[in-house]
Order: sequence, then structure tokens, then C-alpha cells
Amino acid sequence: MSAREEVLARIRRATSDVPDSERPGDVAVERAYRTQSDAAHGETVETFCENVAEYRATVHRATTAELAKKIEVCLEERAVRTLVIPHDLPEAMIPWSVEVLRDGPKEPLSNADLDEADGVLTGCALGIAQTGTIVLDAGAGQGRRAITLLPDYHLCVVKEEQVVGLLPEAIAKLRHDVTEEGRPITFISGPSATSDIELERVEGVHGPRTLEVIVVSGG
Repeated sequence: MSAREEVLARIRRATSDVPDSERPGDVAVERAYRTQSDAAHGETVETFCENVAEYRATVHRATTAELAKKIEVCLEERAVRTLVIPHDLPEAMIPWSVEVLRDGPKEPLSNADLDEADGVLTGCALGIAQTGTIVLDAGAGQGRRAITLLPDYHLCVVKEEQVVGLLPEAIAKLRHDVTEEGRPITFISGPSATSDIELERVEGVHGPRTLEVIVVSGG
């Protein structure tokens, strides 16, 4: 028996007592889990920063007025010379000390261009404090999925007001993007990593080897 056949056989055995006429909507699902965090927002942001750092990402704090300088410093410290940006990245966030490669729907960069770039700079849709996760939804300032998958370094800007406490809060906020606009949703928890057959951690396999996050206060 193949693995596929074995899995399907287990499913059939587990559902053998379900009437053929029964549909998923006929059975009530208990949803007693928390859907809202009761923590103060400042505490939620602190938790987000701590959990992002737990995933081996580098976290910085900055005000809106300090953001442009902080971006420049991060890029200088990483020796970034060529930087991919979404075509609609806010002008105030664009660094001019490096070569900027704009990616847009009319003139998308090739996979080779993305792979050869030193890094990518984007905004995000949400940050989830509970899991230290950054969410991208292909919205303004984020670009398409490929630009945050191929470069080896991702510098991501997260505004404090974008941080929510719990995963259910994030799902509720993303519902319209998915169901009405059909946007792809990407969850990022630290740099891309996996383990080889000997359980040795290997980074940069499915995405950026290095994730750096700037959490911005002040609107």
C-alpha cells in the first residue's frame, strides 16, 4: 500500500460512521478559543518584538521621523548595494544610498534580477504578537510574493498600529483580502529555515536567509 492509499484508508475508517447525507454545516463546531487579546496595545507591541526576535530575526525600534535613517543604517551594516522595492513603496522609505530596483506589475523584475539583488525592502499587512509572525497580503508597499522569496535579505517595516495580539484577530482582519479580493497571504515567522536529514538547521532554503524588522511608532 502506498502512503497515499494508507492516508485515504485511515480517513475512510475515521469517517465510516458519518451518514452520506451529512454536510459540514450540519455539525456545530465549538469555537470557545479567545478571539481578542485583553493586553494593552503597548504590551502587545513589546510581545511582538520579543517573539520576532525569538525566531532569529533582528528587531529595531524607530519613530516615523527616524525611519529613513534607520533603513539607511540597516542597509549599510548589511553591505547592501542593490535593493529591490515594490513599485508603490512610500517615497519616504526609499533609500537613495543604494541602487534601487523597482518591481511593478507593468515591468516586473526577472527571477534572475531578484536572485542577484542583495536584498528587498517592504512594508507589511499585519504583525501577530502571539506568534511573532509578519503577514504580507500583496497590498500597498509589499509587492508580489516573489520579491520577498528570492533575495537573501528581507528588511520589513511594521507599523505599531499594524500589530494585533492574537492569530484570530489577524484572520478576521485578513478575511476581506482573501474572500473579496483573492489576495495571496504569506505568513513569515523568522528567516526561512528547515532541517536536513541529520536535523541540522539550514537557513535560506525557501526564502531569505536574513530577516530584519523595523517596528515604527508615531503614525
